Amino acid sequence: MATKKYSSYAEIDRDLEILKLQSEIHYQKIALSIEKTKENLSPKNILNEVVGSFKPLLSEWYITTFKLVIPFIIKWIKNRKRGD
Repeated sequence: MATKKYSSYAEIDRDLEILKLQSEIHYQKIALSIEKTKENLSPKNILNEVVGSFKPLLSEWYITTFKLVIPFIIKWIKNRKRGD
């Protein structure tokens, strides 16, 4: 980076103010990232992530189970009605 030459103190003050604001923005971004990380590592969120990862498997299991069990239930109900 080339050395910048200033012609007045006002230019220096302006650049210092810009650097100060940039520093504050970076600090706030880091603080926000830390806060989000704390939230993500909370027991509640970890449990939600674990349960959420099993949700597709469970729903597929339920669908498969119902496809297999419902015909047997219908057949059982029909046989009971015939037996009455």
